[in-house]
Order: sequence, then structure tokens, then C-alpha cells
Amino acid sequence: MLYGLDFGLNEGLVEEQYERYLHDPDSVDQAWRDLFNPTAPTTGGRERDVTTTVSDEAEEAAVKAVRVAALIHAYRVRGHLMADTDPLRARQRSAHPELDITAFGLGDEDLGRTFVVDGFAGQMAMTLRDVLRVLRESYCRSVGTQYMHIQSSEERRWVQQRIEAPPAHAYRAEQLQILYRLGAAEALETFLHTKYVGQKRYSLEGGESAIVLLDALLHRSIRTGVTEAVIGMAHRGRLNVLANIVGKSYAEIFHEFEDAVDIRSVQGSGDVKYHLGAEGTYRALNGGAIAVSVVANPSHLEIVGPVAEGVVRARQEMSADGADTFPVLPVAVHGDAAFAGQGVVGETLNMSQLPGYRTGGTVHIVINNQLGFTTSPAHGRTSGYATDVARTIEAPIFHVNGDDPEAVVRVARLAFDYRQAFHKDVVIDLICYRRHGHSEVDDPSITQPAMYDRIVARPSVRKLYAEALLRRGDISERQVEGALRDYRERLERAFAETRALSAPGRSPERGTPGDAEDAAAPHAATAITEATARHVIASQTHLPQDFTVHPRVLPQLRRRATMLDAGTIDWATAETLAIGSLVMDGVPVRLAGQDSRRGTFGQRHAVLTDRRTGVEYTPLSSLGTPAADFAPYDSMLSELAALAFEYGYSLARPDALVLWEAQFGDFANGAQTVVDEYIASSEQKWGQRSGVTLLLPHGLEGQGPDHSSARIERFLQLCAQGNMSVAVPTLPGNYFHLLRQQALGGRERRRPLVVFTPKSMLRSKAATSPLAELTTGAFRAVLPDETADPARTGRVLVCSGKVFYDLDAHRHGANLSDTAIVRVERLYPFPEQELGAELARFPADAEVRWVQEEPENQGAWTFVAPYVRRSASRPIGCVSRPPAPAPAVGSARRHTGEQKELVASAFR
Repeated sequence: MLYGLDFGLNEGLVEEQYERYLHDPDSVDQAWRDLFNPTAPTTGGRERDVTTTVSDEAEEAAVKAVRVAALIHAYRVRGHLMADTDPLRARQRSAHPELDITAFGLGDEDLGRTFVVDGFAGQMAMTLRDVLRVLRESYCRSVGTQYMHIQSSEERRWVQQRIEAPPAHAYRAEQLQILYRLGAAEALETFLHTKYVGQKRYSLEGGESAIVLLDALLHRSIRTGVTEAVIGMAHRGRLNVLANIVGKSYAEIFHEFEDAVDIRSVQGSGDVKYHLGAEGTYRALNGGAIAVSVVANPSHLEIVGPVAEGVVRARQEMSADGADTFPVLPVAVHGDAAFAGQGVVGETLNMSQLPGYRTGGTVHIVINNQLGFTTSPAHGRTSGYATDVARTIEAPIFHVNGDDPEAVVRVARLAFDYRQAFHKDVVIDLICYRRHGHSEVDDPSITQPAMYDRIVARPSVRKLYAEALLRRGDISERQVEGALRDYRERLERAFAETRALSAPGRSPERGTPGDAEDAAAPHAATAITEATARHVIASQTHLPQDFTVHPRVLPQLRRRATMLDAGTIDWATAETLAIGSLVMDGVPVRLAGQDSRRGTFGQRHAVLTDRRTGVEYTPLSSLGTPAADFAPYDSMLSELAALAFEYGYSLARPDALVLWEAQFGDFANGAQTVVDEYIASSEQKWGQRSGVTLLLPHGLEGQGPDHSSARIERFLQLCAQGNMSVAVPTLPGNYFHLLRQQALGGRERRRPLVVFTPKSMLRSKAATSPLAELTTGAFRAVLPDETADPARTGRVLVCSGKVFYDLDAHRHGANLSDTAIVRVERLYPFPEQELGAELARFPADAEVRWVQEEPENQGAWTFVAPYVRRSASRPIGCVSRPPAPAPAVGSARRHTGEQKELVASAFR
């Protein structure tokens, strides 16, 4: 019978029914509605009276026990709405109607009654008064906790047991440590604000508890065996974190404010102080240390998040403790407006439990200004909290008042312990305020006058905490002021030393970006032996005996062995040989992208799936020992976060070949921020060298404006000073050497590589290479026309990519012997000398034309024109589609006609 429900045995049922009732009262039976809202009219329209409905006192007690259970559940779900988390107290806390005891059919007369609570707060039975006291202490003080959206009952109980337990009071040593960290944070900001008036620094003032939080988090890490922490940092508070957590010297920070850096250095020519990364050692005040780094980032807010995750993943894989133990702690520091507003946040959260991207749980810290630049939350987000997006991955969220540093410490420890226990993301919403404008140079009171009236009148968190300690008699006035005075004196000494330096600059120890010749130079022998090729291909056909290959895949695998015997290699086979031979050479290879394990066009089959059992098998992981790892992953359907992750991974693993593949090349549009801010410019800005390789399927084949162009022109526009390589190989053999050159070329010359890969050419009989091209030779930036007779040549067509095969087919079909076709396989660094040498073979009066299938305002033409002119030592023209705003037309028939006309016009 419903009224005979036992709370302990049916807690889950009560919670489930109550959750449904809150969402939709009509979704539960009338009896449940009567229990949860006894003041509502009954089905007969009369007011329900428990005393008249339930005549038996035992049954009445059972009913009220269920209502107490519902009350407890309601606080667990809604208690955060009454929590005292806003230090500005912009809204008055008041009783929430859904948390009033009368809403549960309970009254003042029940406060002294004892109810069975079966383990709540570690008790079997409690008075209602004590139940309410524990609930309010647990859920409605300085911390508001959201965790009931987590589906795992184990995780919910884990949080409940810790939230509902009596809070441990801070020891005196902990209080002094908190005070010291607050003093250090405040002193640095005050000093900079005084000495460098009007300079941007994105002050932490109002949010100094962030330093206390990080201190507690890292201190906890040391005690539990974490070996390193990697921080993806927002602008706000960055300098403070660098100084007080990472250990960057004050003198170096002051140098940057003085603009006294060596203009010859990478950082001096590249970026501002609040973008720079750093590596150092966090040292706990009571002993112990841990390596900690802050990843360099641009002004594009949250894009550093997935970069930091990639760095962490790589370092975990290289750790002696093994990646499965997750010994590196990722910490992501966000702004509230950015966390709610930037889509890359959701993408990165979605990565957190995916096989190719797991890092064992990230601790997210939202420094919640309650303001985004000048935009209030009412205009900046639809969600109630800035952190609501984290509920999509069932992360627990702790909203904590930044003016209660002891609560901040408790939350930091709880968050870290949750990460360690479940290897999942957790969010700390540090609710604070921004004492000055967005960058100390604007007046925030123009748009938020009421908020800033409260801020101006509010003492700093350090002062508030010191006063609280003094009131409690935990510390003396002399100790408080002495610690702050000592810290200010140390800053003054560092400032004086900085000013005294006559030539303060920074040594360009990491070097400057190289030139084009440096980036283009061949760095290693890339050919392999035939024995190596056969060993790699054997892995494709010698599969486990009990493994059933899909009948459509098996012929493709067998064809690789057949092609090897015939001495002719197609695109997929060349790629397999490149990756397999690198793994045998001890080079780790990571390949990630959308459907990349199979390959968008069903060509790769890096991972096979058993037709009967669904078990997966990776042939190139069975090449024997010693061999490096080959890790192919299908990514989520993302470009921005996915490419940023691979970039970060490549930073930490310069020994690996890191490949990111777009499903179609134009999908890279969605990752343009990563290309602009990291791949193209990070070496100049921050001295960061990456060998990340992009594989972008490209070619106009009648598929319409999308899935045609990978936007070659955009990448070329970003090329300068040898910052990256851009290649459009047309032969499998050249692609083979290109990948191996990228992996074996040496860390000191490693640069990002962008490869425009084929689609229709993947299965074209014309686009094959003899095995001898793989066992001899190297990558060729220019492919000469070995069939043309220079003496009879009156026209030279220079091209790049798939259009070569259309031109060559037309030439042979029309039996034209007066035209040579030269292929440029690497567009940047442009092979000017190689092309010049090839063109010099032909008569000086031979006409030279650049031919591309892209519209004239797109593709490579506008970039390569001056190079080709210099190489040809004569005027050149361009044959292309006319300028257009879209890459291609939407009609396959019209495309075919255009392509025929373009090819024919190249020979006129």
C-alpha cells in the first residue's frame, strides 16, 4: 500500500517519482501528487485533509516519513537556489516555495518529531528540525551544489556523503596558508595597478580566491601522486597565476610591462604578456612540489581548452606511470560569459569520455565575474547558470561564494577527489566580481552602475577573511599586516631591480621562425626496403584466425598484397606503407578525424570490425616488436575542438606523427580559429613548434559548393617565413615520402603540414606509383613532364592537384605533342628553383600558363603567380574558372561542362 512505503527501502522510487512530479505533476499517479502537494484539491475537488484520510497513526507517520524523504530530495535538487553564493548579494536570499516544509504537508508541529531517514547525514533517524539544519548547512550556505542530474547512483551517493557530512573546520595552518595566498594575490594586483596605470592586465581583484582554489587543488594533487598539472587559462588572473602558482619571476613580468623585451626574440615580436605560456614548479607552503604549466593562448577565449587537453593526453601517454593512471591533471580556467557563450566549451566537454580524447577528468574553474565585458547575464545567456552546459556530460557543479575562501578550499578538495575517484570532469563556479573594468582601462559603472556601487563599497576578500580570523581570535593583527608588508617589500625590490637593468631583454633561446628554405629542406632518408613493405602489407592479410572480415573489405585488403606483387601502389596502400614503416622505425603515429579509421571514402580501413562479433582489430598494431604505437581514432563530429586537441597533442609529442583528417577539406572552415591563431602563427608569437599534419580532401568533382574546395587560398594567405608547408601531391609515392619526411625530418625543423588529399584519385588507375618510387628517392616538390619533347614544346602548363589528370587525358586524347604539363606538388614553401630548372628545359618563347580548376579568385593562383613568373622569367597567364563567391556550381551536369571547357581552353 502506498502509505506503507518504507523510506529506506524505497528511496530511489520516491526520488524518481518526485523528480517526475517536479517536471510534470500529471505524469505521476494522483496518490503521489497528493503526497507531494497535500494542499492541492483532490480529484473530487475537496481540500485533502490528511488527518481525515489517514485514520491510523502508524500510517500517518509513514506518510510523513515519505514527505520528509521528498523534502530531502527537493533540497538535493533545488537547494542551490537558496545558497548564499553571491558575494555582492545582488539578490536577497529567501525561502524557495518548493523547499518550504508546508509544500510537503509538514508544519511547525512536526519539527520536533523524529523520522526514519535511513543514512541521511550518517543517521538512521532524525528530528525534522535537525534534518532541516543539515539540509541548509549542506546546500544553502556558501556552496550550492548541482549533482542530481548525474545518472550514476554511485556518483550521486559519493557527492551526497561528502556534502551532507559536517564540514571540517580549517586548522590554523590552513587558515594562515589561505591568508598568505590571498595576500600574495592582492599585493601583486595592487602593485601593478599602482605602478602601471592604464595598462591592460586583466586583474584578478575581486576573484583572488582563485589563487586559493588553485593552491588547494595542487596541494591535494601532490598528496595523491599526480605528477604534473597543465592549466588552460583565461585572461583574467593569468599574470597572478603565473607569478603565484607557476612561479614566474616578478622581474620577468615587470619587464613585459616595461616593454623591455628583446625585439629579436620570438615573444618580443609576437604577442602580449597575458597570452604567453609558462612552465614552472608549484611549491606548497608546507613542502612538496609539482610541475605546472600554463598553455599559451590567443584572445579567442575558450580555444585554449582543447589545446590544453591535447597536451595533457600526450604527456599522459609518455608518462612512466602509464596513461591509464591519468597522472597529469588538466585544469581549465574559464570566464563565466565565455563558458556559457563559446561553442568550443561544449565540444571540449563532449570529448571528455571519448576513447581518443580522455584525460581522466578535467577540473573546470569558472571565475564568475557575473559580467561579460559590459554585458550582463540577462543579455549573455539563456541558461540560469553560466555552467549549465556542463550538465550535458553529467558533471557535478559546485557554485561557491568567492568571499568565503575556506568554502573555496573545501570545494577544491572535493572536486579533485571526485576527479580521482571517477576520472570525469567536474566544475567549480567561483562566484566573485571584477573590481575594475574589463581591462582596467574602461569604466564599468557606465553600464552596471548598481553593481559597481556595491563593488566600490566592498572590502577585498583578504580583508574580509583577515577580519573574520581576528574576530575568532585565530590570528593577530600584527601577523596579518606583517605578512602583507613583507610581500609588498619583496615586490618593490623586484621592481627596483627591473628598472635598474640597462639592457633587460630576453635571450631568444627558442629561436625565430625559419625561412622558406629551412622549412622545405629534406631532412631524412624516406625510402624503405621492399622487405619492410612486404612486412607491412602482410599485416593487412594475415589476420587472426577467428576474425571475420566484412566481405566488402576483404578484397581491398587482398588487393594491397596483389598490387605489391605487381609493383603498382595506389593511394591507400601508399599511406598504409608510410604509417606502417614509421611505426616500425619507432615513430608513434596518431590519426584522428571524422570516420578516419575506415576513411570517408571507404579506402583506409585502419581498423577492421569483425563481421560476426563486432570486435575491432588494428592490423598495423601487429607489426611486432620493437614498434611504436599506431593510434587511429574516429573523432566526434567537430572541427574546432578536435583540431585544437591534435595541435596541443603535437606540441607535447614532437616525436610523433600527428594527423588530423577532415571528412571533407572544407570542413576545416569550422576550425579556422585554430589555423589562424595556432598553426600559422604560434611559432612567431610564442616559440611553439608543432608538427601537426592536416589531411584535407580537395578537388572539384561535381559535388557542389560544399565538399569541393578545402580553401587552398586561405592556407596560402597565412604562409610566411617558412611557418608551415602546404602540399598537393598527385602521386601515392610522393604522398608516401611526404608523410615520412614530416615524421623523420627532425624536431628542430618541424613545422605544421597541410596536405590537400584526393577523392576520385583514390581509385584512379592513373594515380598510382611503382613500388620503386617508395624504395628509392624522396619527396619531389616539382614533378617534371618526362613525356614531353622540349624541342617541340610551344606551351607549358603548370598546375597542381587533380586537374593534371584531366589535362593529361585531353592531351593524349587530342594527340597534342606541343604541350608539356608540369606539376607543382608543394605550394609552400614554393619550389622556385626546382620549377625554374624544369621550365628552363623548354624554349624561351614557349608560352607558360598556370592552370587550376578553382575559380580565379580562389585556389593557388593569386599566391603562386609571382613565384611562377620569376621561375619562368616571362609573363604567364592563368586558366581557371571565372571569379566566383562560391567554390563550385551546384549542378553536376554544369560542372562537367565547365570542366571540359576549362581543360580545352588550356590548350588553345
